[in-house]
Amino acid sequence: MSADSIAQHRRALNGIPEAPVDDRPLVEGLLRSRWTWITVVFTLMFAAALIDQYRMMTADIPVRDGVVPGMNASAIREAFGYALPTLIFWIVVFLIADRFRPQRLVIWWLSLGWGACVATWVSVYANTWAAEQLQISGNGDPATGARAAIYVAPFVEEAAKATILFWIAMLVRHQVVTKLNGIALAGLSAAGFAFTENIIYYARAIMYSAQTIEVGDAQAAVQQLVWLRGVYTAFGHPLFTMMTGVGLIVALRTHSKVVRVLAPVVGFLAAAFLHMVFNSQATLSQGAGQLLMYFGVALPLVLSAVVYAVRQLFNEAALIRARLIDYVRMGWLTPTDPEVFSKQRLRLRALAVAATRGWVVFTATVTLQRTLTELAYLRDAEVKGLVDDAGQARSLELLGAARSLRGVAVDDPRGQKLSLPRFRKPRPGEFPAPTYPGPAGIGGNWPPPPASAPLGSAPLGSQAYSTVDPRWGPPGS
Repeated sequence: MSADSIAQHRRALNGIPEAPVDDRPLVEGLLRSRWTWITVVFTLMFAAALIDQYRMMTADIPVRDGVVPGMNASAIREAFGYALPTLIFWIVVFLIADRFRPQRLVIWWLSLGWGACVATWVSVYANTWAAEQLQISGNGDPATGARAAIYVAPFVEEAAKATILFWIAMLVRHQVVTKLNGIALAGLSAAGFAFTENIIYYARAIMYSAQTIEVGDAQAAVQQLVWLRGVYTAFGHPLFTMMTGVGLIVALRTHSKVVRVLAPVVGFLAAAFLHMVFNSQATLSQGAGQLLMYFGVALPLVLSAVVYAVRQLFNEAALIRARLIDYVRMGWLTPTDPEVFSKQRLRLRALAVAATRGWVVFTATVTLQRTLTELAYLRDAEVKGLVDDAGQARSLELLGAARSLRGVAVDDPRGQKLSLPRFRKPRPGEFPAPTYPGPAGIGGNWPPPPASAPLGSAPLGSQAYSTVDPRWGPPGS
């Protein structure tokens, strides 16, 4: 085995990416990239899962007292419009939270698509099968739904949503390094799951209210459900799956083998327990009981999760600053780097300045920020004993890449202004009036005006400045 093969094997064992290859053409690089084929395979998987769910939801379901009609395309389109704003809100929230060590777009897509397509597909089949096993009086037993929602759905759905987190951790362990990463990826998977689930619930409500006269105002009934699931309790799935995401990150960033095993398990059990409590209260409680649980338990939990996420922003900033200071002391980085690249305000300012100076400067600035952030977390992994000497080669690569970007990227935006275009033509300045006396005077360029004219009364270039005395002329012969 060659030395390069041994080095690559050691990097793989430590979760460190392979050395970059920059001399390949763009097309060849895309075809050889594993992310290209991962994206293609998973996207096809997502499409197949959605098609199968559509086939299932549009089919009529025979029950004990008759047939439950399937959903039609019109109801699904209307439900899609109702569910989309909630999805967009959560996408924006979690992408903003994932700022210090943002993932590549492919990873965000995998998390969102898995939750919206595969996790819902698995849950539909698993929950349906479990409901059939729990029924007592045959198909259509009204108690079956409650038992499945409380005792089966929390474990099935949380496991289905969290599966993609473990896949991503195995693929890019070096990139999933902060609790905010775990919160964002888990939240995207949960938001996708809630999106598809909301479409199913809204479409069923649209079909039912349109066919049942006892409902009364069908539009009002559907709107009430949209407000309930899409606004008041929209935090449910993201809050639950966030527990598993945080547990996974704790396991990835610790040296203890016991914590590596217990942290994901505890996170998953906490997610399933919260999900179970939520479903039980939504199914069994009524009126005052639901309001007490909502305002006394659910909203304080959501507020605690928000406070925890905000605190993590400050903790990650302090970690980046401390680890970059190590490289400043070793002489590899400038003294201003720890402050600039650990403060979100300065990072955003640098991006804004770079965006006004062209695409090349902007991409170089983004790459420099990502490079030094990865360097900080790599140093943190070395301090915690998570990687061995194989991390030193990666450190040298990152330091070399940062050095090559210095001349192009905006590495310190303090004191720099935005290079914004000027849309109005500059107005000519006001020139002072000519000074006198006359051509020989200081600053004088024209003959003086007649003695009868007040000083400065005639405009520049008028005849008053060039009056000719008839006695002037060549000397006579």
